[in-house]
Amino acid sequence: MTFEQSWIEYDYNPFILFNAQGRIISLNAEAQFLLGSADAGELFELAKTYASISFGFKTSFVPLEYGRYKFFGLTVGYEDEEQIGIKLYQTPSFKLDTKKPEGKPTNIYTILDLCISSNSINKNINFVKDYDPTIPDVSINSNAIIKLLTKIYNYFEQSSIIRTKVFYRIGEHIKFDDTKYSIFSISISGDKADTHNKSALKMVAEKYNFYVDMSKEAITVNIPMITA
Repeated sequence: MTFEQSWIEYDYNPFILFNAQGRIISLNAEAQFLLGSADAGELFELAKTYASISFGFKTSFVPLEYGRYKFFGLTVGYEDEEQIGIKLYQTPSFKLDTKKPEGKPTNIYTILDLCISSNSINKNINFVKDYDPTIPDVSINSNAIIKLLTKIYNYFEQSSIIRTKVFYRIGEHIKFDDTKYSIFSISISGDKADTHNKSALKMVAEKYNFYVDMSKEAITVNIPMITA
């Protein structure tokens, strides 16, 4: 791999190269993660839609969202009829050098199980858990996260199925006092949401300084991996 190829491979922004039939010729590491949330065919159509009329490169600023991925623009380029490439520019998810959260070492799975148990009483909801068991205890305000999680479960309480997923955010970090911390996420999704409570949920997240992503299908809480 050349130095230039390494830059593309480890770029924070997804890059995909398609052939004329929409098959992927090459892609970088970040694009591989993106394809877990976005369909390759949809991205190929996106590239054709925003391509320059003539050969060359064209950058467009347009908001896009695929699962937890949010983008503010893209560049599409092609030099012949055989290949077309697309690069999407990620919207920054987290602020840097903010105040480090205070709390005590807490087992996040115990907190989640407590919230699920209390929110499942007298409700005909199938709670599905998809946990990454390798995430250690983290320093967090347990009362604050319980209040936020309860709001989120209430947000989806009209759903027949509520899925709770805990996972690492690969390659993403947040910085406190010149120290970088990895990030993990709690994503809660349902098939029916009470959108009237969206503003109240946001207020709770802002009050306790939680980083939250909200989409139509899911609410994701992003938590720094502070273990000491």
